[in-house]
Amino acid sequence: MRAWVLDRSRTPLREDERPTPHPGPHQVLIEIEACAICRTDLHIIDGDLPLKHPRLVLGHEIVGVVRTLGSNVATLETGQRVGIPWLGETCGECDYCLSSRENLCDAARFTGYDVDGGFAEYTLANARFCFPISRDYPPEQAAPLLCAGLIGYRSLMMTGSAKRLGFFGFGAAAHIMAQVAHAQGREVYALTRPGDVQKQKLAKDLHAVWAGGSDEELPVPLDAVIIFAAAGELIPKALSAVIKGGTVVCAGIHMTDIPSFPYNILWGERILRSVANLTRRDGEEFLDLAPQISVRTITRRFPLSQVNDAIARVRGGKIDGAAVVIPDSKFIA
Repeated sequence: MRAWVLDRSRTPLREDERPTPHPGPHQVLIEIEACAICRTDLHIIDGDLPLKHPRLVLGHEIVGVVRTLGSNVATLETGQRVGIPWLGETCGECDYCLSSRENLCDAARFTGYDVDGGFAEYTLANARFCFPISRDYPPEQAAPLLCAGLIGYRSLMMTGSAKRLGFFGFGAAAHIMAQVAHAQGREVYALTRPGDVQKQKLAKDLHAVWAGGSDEELPVPLDAVIIFAAAGELIPKALSAVIKGGTVVCAGIHMTDIPSFPYNILWGERILRSVANLTRRDGEEFLDLAPQISVRTITRRFPLSQVNDAIARVRGGKIDGAAVVIPDSKFIA
């Protein structure tokens, strides 16, 4: 099978030919239909996150079809469409796993990081960490739901009942959560890179009541902010934007350093917290909710052989919504 692999940090992915893998007892072999590109993939490529092993296949927003079952798999069927998220497996025995916090498991293994992911024609996955995917979604539409959607949903839930929400950064996750927030009766205020009128228009098209650059003043105080951008310098601005008792949620796995800020913008019982990974319950809840409220992802499709071009476009903020790669044999222009 063909796969695109990362040999060293800060180098392009290269094409690799390798045998199609065989599933272990709890695994399934997935024929990949689509895999979205996540900002975390860029953090691994750029060395912000350490490379776990050479010849790594990135990609953790995977949609595909089950082709072979491991000997102990009873929850999935061959021919079934499933999604594979960032959380690849956990130990199931630690205090975190036993207290509904498997996202914090110290022995967790992550798709496209600890184990090979979706920038390939086939991949293996632990059957217990796969999600059935509704046929309401074509594969390229469903793929961004598996991380941008799931991490965005966990971040949104951390804002509680906040009515006025600020989204700092308006990419793959924010464009999905804007639809969820609107369906929940919330107001979204979107801040993009200064001068990015295209992303601001997209935010307004997706029901944001206001959109502007991160250098602009917000028109109202906010109840909560989700920072989707990996920019630590946005944290003081976000804290200054929320009311007393408000929450600022950092949604990324990596962020640039946070500058010092005066205590008075944190005082007043404001809350600053991060999101770490996801739980299977997050996936079950969100993937059940998304078709009910008709969430639709905006995607740009690329053949797998052009994955480096797609990554460069994501890095440059040139993609509205999400970039999705599709194996060349399945790609129809």
